[in-house]
Amino acid sequence: MSEPTKAPAPSGRAATKKELPEHFKSYRHVWVFVEQERGQVHPVSWELMGAGRKLADKLKVDLAAVVIGPQGEVSRQAAAEAFCYGADLAYVVADDLLADYRNEAYTKALTDIVNTFKPEILLLGATTLGRDLAGSVATTLLTGLTADCTELDVDPDGSLAATRPTFGGSLLCTIYTLNYRPQMATVRPRVMPMPERVARDPGRIVTHPLGLVEDDIVTKIRAFLPDRDSAKSNLAYADVVVAGGLGLGSPENFQLVRQLAAVLGADYGCSRPLVQKGWVTSDRQIGQTGKTIRPKLYIAAGISGAIQHRVGVDGADLIVAINTDKNAPIFDFAHVGIVTDAIRFLPALTEAFRARLSPHSRDRIAS
Repeated sequence: MSEPTKAPAPSGRAATKKELPEHFKSYRHVWVFVEQERGQVHPVSWELMGAGRKLADKLKVDLAAVVIGPQGEVSRQAAAEAFCYGADLAYVVADDLLADYRNEAYTKALTDIVNTFKPEILLLGATTLGRDLAGSVATTLLTGLTADCTELDVDPDGSLAATRPTFGGSLLCTIYTLNYRPQMATVRPRVMPMPERVARDPGRIVTHPLGLVEDDIVTKIRAFLPDRDSAKSNLAYADVVVAGGLGLGSPENFQLVRQLAAVLGADYGCSRPLVQKGWVTSDRQIGQTGKTIRPKLYIAAGISGAIQHRVGVDGADLIVAINTDKNAPIFDFAHVGIVTDAIRFLPALTEAFRARLSPHSRDRIAS
C-alpha cells in the first residue's frame, strides 16, 4: 500500500513574509495553550511544547505557555511546569471564575491576551476542550484554524505549514494562513512525541486580568459528574495496546482481545467497523476518527490496516499484525506480521504470555 500523498502548497501562493501587511510584524513568538481541568494538565500540552519549541527555534523567537485557570497553586504549578518542557515565558490568566471550563470565559481570556501580546502562532490540543475553545477563539479573532494536524513546520518565509489528513486520510494537505494572524492549529494527543522533562526554575511569568464577573457568563455549573466509563479507557497513553477488527468475526470473539490485554496488563481497542457494528464502544476506537496511540507494543488482530487506522498507530514502537490475508495493508507498516487466523492464535498467545508472566515462571527464571 502506498504512503499517503502530501499535497503541494496551494496554487497562487505568491505572498511571502515581506509582502504581508505591515502590522503583521508586531505578531511574534509561538504560544502553546496549557490545557488543565480540575487541577490536571492534559499531556497533549507538553507534547505541543515539544513541537512548539522546534518552531520557535526555527523562527528565532520565544516559546510561551498560556495558562488559564483558577487562582492559587493549580495555575502557578502549571505555569512552573511549562518551563520544564521548554517554555521561555508563561502568560497566566488566573481567576476563580475559570476554575471549570466555560467557553465564554475561556474565549474572553484567550482572545484578550492574544490581542494584547500578539503571538504569530497559537497551538492547542485537539481534545474536547481544545476543539471547542480553538474554534470560538479563531472565530472571535477572525483568523484561520487548521484542525487535527499531524505535522507542523515553518516554511522559508516563516509561515506556519500545518499538515493534516484529508479525503478520508488518503491525502495529506499542508495548509497556510497567509493573510491573518495569529496562525492557529490544533493537534491530537499522541501525534507529537512527548519531550523529555528537564527540571528548570520558573522563568518570566506575565499575569493578565480576566475582566469578567459571574453575571457576565451565561453558562452556569451546578455540579460536576465524572464520566466513569471514559475514565476506564487510557488508550492514548497506554504502553501496550491490543486491538481487534472485523477479522474476529463476532462480538463474542472480541473477548479474546480483552483476555490477552488483561494478561499483558495492557489496554484494548478496536478499528472503526467494530464501533459502527456496536460491538465496542466509541471510546475504544483507534484511528483517524478515534484515538491516536504511541504504545511501546501494539498487537492488531484481524485488522486490515486501512489508512484511517494507520494514522492512529504510526507512532507505535513495535506493531505486531495478525491476519489471515497476507496482502492486508497492515503488513505494509507492521514490524512483525503473522499470517494466521487470529481467532485460533490469540488464545494460544494468551496462554503463552500467562505462563511466561506468572509468578511461578518468574521465580524459575530468577533462579
